[in-house]
Amino acid sequence: MLDGGDLDVLTGDYLAELTMLILGRDRQRDPRLGYARTFLRQLEPCLGTALERGVRIVTNAGGLNPAGLAIALRDITDRLGLPARIGYVEGDALDHPGALTANAYLGAFGIAACLEAGAQIVVTGRVTDASLTVGPGIAHFGWTRTDLDSLAGATVAGHLLECGAQVTGGNFSFFTELPDGGRHPGFPLAELHRDGSVVLTKHPGTGGAVTRETVTAQLLYEIAGPDYLGPDVVSRLDTVTLADAGPDRVRVTGVRGTPPPPTLKVGVTRLGGFRNSMTFVLCGLAIEAKAALVRAQLTDAIGAEGLEFALARTDHADAADTETASALLHVHLTDGDPKRAGRAFSAAAVELVLASYPGCTLTTPPGDASPFGVFAAEEVGQDEVRHVAVLPSGERRDIAAPTVTARHDEQPGTDQLESEPTGSQPTGSEPGGAGPSRRAALGAVVGARSGDKGGDANLGVWARSAAGYRWLLGWLTVERLRILLPETAGLAMRRYELPNLRAVNFVIRGLLGAGAAGSTRFDPQAKALGELLRARIVELPAALLDSPAGADGERNEA
Repeated sequence: MLDGGDLDVLTGDYLAELTMLILGRDRQRDPRLGYARTFLRQLEPCLGTALERGVRIVTNAGGLNPAGLAIALRDITDRLGLPARIGYVEGDALDHPGALTANAYLGAFGIAACLEAGAQIVVTGRVTDASLTVGPGIAHFGWTRTDLDSLAGATVAGHLLECGAQVTGGNFSFFTELPDGGRHPGFPLAELHRDGSVVLTKHPGTGGAVTRETVTAQLLYEIAGPDYLGPDVVSRLDTVTLADAGPDRVRVTGVRGTPPPPTLKVGVTRLGGFRNSMTFVLCGLAIEAKAALVRAQLTDAIGAEGLEFALARTDHADAADTETASALLHVHLTDGDPKRAGRAFSAAAVELVLASYPGCTLTTPPGDASPFGVFAAEEVGQDEVRHVAVLPSGERRDIAAPTVTARHDEQPGTDQLESEPTGSQPTGSEPGGAGPSRRAALGAVVGARSGDKGGDANLGVWARSAAGYRWLLGWLTVERLRILLPETAGLAMRRYELPNLRAVNFVIRGLLGAGAAGSTRFDPQAKALGELLRARIVELPAALLDSPAGADGERNEA
């Protein structure tokens, strides 16, 4: 990013929900830690280039200890003989009895204050991902809290940048269509304007692509309804307009902003106990009976509490080799006692090798249990958090909370259902509308992007043409999604429509249990949920299948 072309600000987002748990455990071992040490290793070899080119660096790598990271940075700059003005933002850490970590998601005005005071490097604790982009915009354009549309546009830009190469073709449903087949997507750039409009692009000569579809995919990542809540502004995702602005250039305009909520999101992590896993290989005949035998034997050996069994039917009939003839039985145990979840469990599993089903073998050796954490989202009043910018001079500047806020209750979605579908609901095999249809993978005509939000999952699905969206809007209901993805049955779900993006977004409550850190699900962060949906075979309109995406000039129309 520093060598590839012009750049004013380089941002780095290091704080996933799971990362906060890891940093919390680091801090328990050594109070001087609690920040992302990888940032220091990455910065050291290129710090001179950044300072020479006048590129400012803004990162949330401070994690639980931004002051500690600022000290470590000064040690590096002194050792390298590269003096740099360093500012940091703190105040996000909250006192929360019983929690490992509790951090409010701060906004961007503390970052802006550091930059306005001449900081060349700004490190923060837990701020929203988008704040890393919004802060430089505030500092450069002089936005105030009343410039809601500009703040909203910059927030959308930050959301697009925060997962790096995901907006340039990383994790893209149609990666085979990228110029380099998705082998090495470059990192994106946002050209931010005073009105909050932005052009997404990338350095010349880098891989991947920036198209309306790659931008759409990232816009749908880890969102809920049209209101994208933030500490400084609520950005209306249903007002986003995308337009081509040249090769690898997409213009994002029209984003409307409304006042932020009176509360801040607080991410709380706790140690949830200990867990362990063992995987049995079940080969050949009587797979279900073999799995049942293991279930009974392990339950007898260590008790049923905390045991989970998941049978993956990866076996094929009449297979010619062991691997393709085998299914996998994953066994998980969670417990507050590390001894029971540790060797007592794994040894019991290994001891079955000579006393269980024919062909019994495991893919995992016996081992100790590992601690796991759980994540929960709470709220705190904006005016209850002391948001502080520590300027390069050492001056501590309080950042006032917004004076104009608005309560944002959960947005109403369409087709909300709390229970499993009945037999009168669509079967998923019905034709998608009038006219001829044929069976094919759903992914032939739609893209998808999915992810985690605590214990919930989001699943965004977009159509590749205007005609495809008209079909998708009526076809992919909550009822049909429950049938296509049976694991969602019985879970509360909301469906939101985003016409400007030709997309629908589903929020599936509780799919991930206690969140990624504590989930024993095969896909604990729901990253593959969209691809699972796209792989389902359904009846699709022949007209959509016979009209290649973009052939009618529709695919990239806003």
